[in-house]
Amino acid sequence: MINKVVASAEEAIADIPDGASLAVGGFGLCGIPVALIDALHRHGTKDLETVSNNCGVDDWGLGVLLRDGRIRRTVSSYVGENKEFARQYLSGELEVVLTPQGTLAEKLRAGGAGIPAFYTKAGVGTQVSDGGLPQKYDAHGGIAIASSPKEVRTFHDVDYVLEESLTPDYGLVHAWKGDRHGNLVFHATAMNFNPLCAMAGKITIAEVEELVEPGELDPEHVHTPGIFVQRVVVVPAGEKRIEKRTVALARAAGTESATEQAGA
Repeated sequence: MINKVVASAEEAIADIPDGASLAVGGFGLCGIPVALIDALHRHGTKDLETVSNNCGVDDWGLGVLLRDGRIRRTVSSYVGENKEFARQYLSGELEVVLTPQGTLAEKLRAGGAGIPAFYTKAGVGTQVSDGGLPQKYDAHGGIAIASSPKEVRTFHDVDYVLEESLTPDYGLVHAWKGDRHGNLVFHATAMNFNPLCAMAGKITIAEVEELVEPGELDPEHVHTPGIFVQRVVVVPAGEKRIEKRTVALARAAGTESATEQAGA
């Protein structure tokens, strides 16, 4: 079996060219391949198309590439935590293909499974199927690029819209554990999109927090088989951010709660 481990994140992404398309794993800020994204940023790679559930926040994850104008087009389902994203989209600097979350997940899974397209009920009767969604604005606020209508067919008296699968040039994922053959195990929320991005990428690069030897991972617990992964780089666990931190004030004995104080 091939030893797929490379020495650094910089080496792992060195051949990603300007204009490449990337499937980037993670959900919100959980399980995103921060080290690979930062290496791309340092490398100066630009004119990228990203396929990801969201596009990071202003100063973290894909938001770092976005901030410096390195992303040309993005296919995402949620874009609500990034002010720079909104600014670039509304000013005509960024092309955005908004996609229902489950549809996006299936586009990636189907691409990895060799299925070119599939039918789904999500989006039928809306601009998702009828076309006209603004994908890019011009400098004056007009629509420069709008989505095209999609084929709709009826099965058993129910309408479904045809969605094409996705097979980006590269998949960038973050795993909890991996071995030298590329077998990966993800942790908790990181399971949401990382396995799908790993399947869909034509060349998949995995950053792993812990590298183990072949045979140490229980085959029944492997989430992504090594056949989908071309490169592995060890990245020790770093900072794990939260998009919106919500905390409750502890109520000490004999004191009023924050709500009671506000209403007093």
